[in-house]
Amino acid sequence: MAEAGTGFLEQLKSCIVWSWTYLWTVWFFIVLFLVYILRVPLKINDNLSTVSMFLNTLTPKFYVALTGTSSLISGLILIFEWWYFRKYGTSFIEQVSVSHLRPLLGGVDNNSSNNSNSSNGDSDSNRQSVSECKVWRNPLNLFRGAEYNRYTWVTGREPLTYYDMNLSAQDHQTFFTCDSDHLRPADAIMQKAWRERNPQARISAAHEALEINEIRSRVEVPLIASSTIWEIKLLPKCATAYILLAEEEATTIAEAEKLFKQALKAGDGCYRRSQQLQHHGSQYEAQHRRDTNVLVYIKRRLAMCARRLGRTREAVKMMRDLMKEFPLLSMFNIHENLLEALLELQAYADVQAVLAKYDDISLPKSATICYTAALLKARAVSDKFSPEAASRRGLSTAEMNAVEAIHRAVEFNPHVPKYLLEMKSLILPPEHILKRGDSEAIAYAFFHLAHWKRVEGALNLLHCTWEGTFRMIPYPLEKGHLFYPYPICTETADRELLPSFHEVSVYPKKELPFFILFTAGLCSFTAMLALLTHQFPELMGVFAKAMIDIFCSAEFRDWNCKSIFMRVEDELEIPPAPQSLHFQN
Repeated sequence: MAEAGTGFLEQLKSCIVWSWTYLWTVWFFIVLFLVYILRVPLKINDNLSTVSMFLNTLTPKFYVALTGTSSLISGLILIFEWWYFRKYGTSFIEQVSVSHLRPLLGGVDNNSSNNSNSSNGDSDSNRQSVSECKVWRNPLNLFRGAEYNRYTWVTGREPLTYYDMNLSAQDHQTFFTCDSDHLRPADAIMQKAWRERNPQARISAAHEALEINEIRSRVEVPLIASSTIWEIKLLPKCATAYILLAEEEATTIAEAEKLFKQALKAGDGCYRRSQQLQHHGSQYEAQHRRDTNVLVYIKRRLAMCARRLGRTREAVKMMRDLMKEFPLLSMFNIHENLLEALLELQAYADVQAVLAKYDDISLPKSATICYTAALLKARAVSDKFSPEAASRRGLSTAEMNAVEAIHRAVEFNPHVPKYLLEMKSLILPPEHILKRGDSEAIAYAFFHLAHWKRVEGALNLLHCTWEGTFRMIPYPLEKGHLFYPYPICTETADRELLPSFHEVSVYPKKELPFFILFTAGLCSFTAMLALLTHQFPELMGVFAKAMIDIFCSAEFRDWNCKSIFMRVEDELEIPPAPQSLHFQN
């Protein structure tokens, strides 16, 4: 019975929703018919006459106050709508309407069963959109203590958002912890330290983990049944504690490098021990996977320290050795660090060899790969490129290849050219990026702008050709040209990753919502009425009373524009126009 009653209520609710969705005009006429039938008991004519008499007694000052207040309120709504649109990329009124009013008026629920009947093509596009909106670890991220914190000390601004730092904490817990950490006291402390929000608490926990390792443990070793001796043995150093101190406590790159070298010594020992025991069970296998991640991270950051300190060739060698030793760990994207270092050495042949390996259709693309490929092709023709000469004689084969490479890169990430051409100011790159988004463009341009400037004419070629990409991309962006359609989720994710003082680049440009245009028009119209009422109170008062009489009188259907102007002339005592003169021949 209960199920039957619930089903009946659901059916009744669906019928009501359907009636409000499709038969709202019928409801509207029914309401008008009821008002007409009940006009005598409700004394509608008398009430309208009373209201008309009351409004006729109002002075022009009332209309000035009314229109001024309306203009002020609509102006405040306009300012709030514009701020909300600039910050979140959508209209507040529209969002509230869709979220709260649409379900009441019969909107389709996202969780309804109808969505399960979507086509395979839609499902594939949705999966592609989700994968492209995945947030990735920035392979060229800076050091918190030596670079991000120094920026905060100088400018007073926070370059990292809470969302970005929270993602980093999740990465650290994934890479640097395992289920057996509770067996070693130092690792147990570090497991808690990676979850701490307060930087000082994390640093204190790292020091505590290192102090525990300084305590000598006494291990009892039986020699014979009747006697024992005590062997003094040192516990292994905690590599992850050194990593945390190098990342967050070190104030210079040199200090960070020293701590990473100590972490390398401890991490290499743990890696060798776990490598021998990895096949003894799932617990040892998890430890070996964790120790591998720690060792790769340390070596990569040591290479980045060498690159920052000017030892670029040493950094390139370390990166190459790391990629040979761990070829399957592509999640760190070490090849992007290698590309940047090779461009600094101007080893363009080596850069081309790396691109030939990683610029593959089966591998995920990045702005570094696409724009580096465009830079190499532009380098071959940019020094002699001239827009005037190209327009006269046409583009050569090499120039056409360079232009196509630039169009390919711009289609992948359309935000990069504005930073390379210095049309937008750069900020410190975040620790995480969104591929094809503004965050990836900032991360790329921050390190590669100098390489584009070093190639003569490359930026000039980019400036002349990058906007031509948008003529090749279908609009609206339902289809891509060389890549998948540009995802619509980049703006929201970039606003979470980038600091509030940065103006997020949005592609494609969104049109202003209807409610912003509506409130702007309403504000302007009411402000104009307030100004006219203040300057010409008598004339506007006559017009207002005439309009009130039109809408409130029972004989409003007999009124026309001529009667309104006649009443205006009578109220203001305007003399009649002179009769026209007739000239004789």
